[in-house]
Formats: sequence, structure tokens, C-alpha cells
Amino acid sequence: MEATQTTRQQKIARQIQRDIAEILQKDGKAFLLGTMVTVTTVRVSPDLAYAKVYFSIFPFDRNAEVMESLEKNNWFLRRELGKRIRNQLKVVPELQFFLDDSLEYIDNIDSLLKE
Repeated sequence: MEATQTTRQQKIARQIQRDIAEILQKDGKAFLLGTMVTVTTVRVSPDLAYAKVYFSIFPFDRNAEVMESLEKNNWFLRRELGKRIRNQLKVVPELQFFLDDSLEYIDNIDSLLKE
């Protein structure tokens, strides 16, 4: 699907990843519900209008409620992101949130191997 990204897309994606991680660290305590959330990847559309943000959440059993909370606070994250990147981009990308469950998958395989 999004196999190759331009250098600009990659730079913008890395910047968005850093900024969202920082926003969550500073202002996200209320809606992270006491979990550890990591921004694992960001993919930006070619027109830079959309950003798919992938999160890893620990503990895994709280994934659904944290993703729901992030979705409810999408407006806040987008507004804060806009304050940070307004000099680089004309339009603040629409944020789409996805769960990156690769760590959960690794943990599951690990526990199966130990049995």
C-alpha cells in the first residue's frame, strides 16, 4: 500500500512522531489512564493531509480503553500538533490512530515458547 514514501513524507512523519510523543508525555496523563503508551510509527499520506499514528500500549489488556480515550482526544492532539508544526506545514494533518500490537504478539510467542 504505502511502500515508498518520499524523503519529505518521512521527515514530516518523524517530526509528527516526536511531537505526538512529547505531547503525550507532557499533557497526556489524563487520557492515557495510567498506561505506558509509545508512538511506534507514523505514516503520512502523499499530500500530507493524513497521518496514521501507530501506538503500542502497555499493559496490553487496556488497549481498547486507551485507544478509545486517544480517539476522544484526537482534537486536542491535533491542536497541540498544529501549534508545533504550523511553520512547516500549511495544513495540520488529520490524525488516524491505530494499535501496533507487535509487542503483544512477541510477548505471546515468548510465553508460548516458555511453556
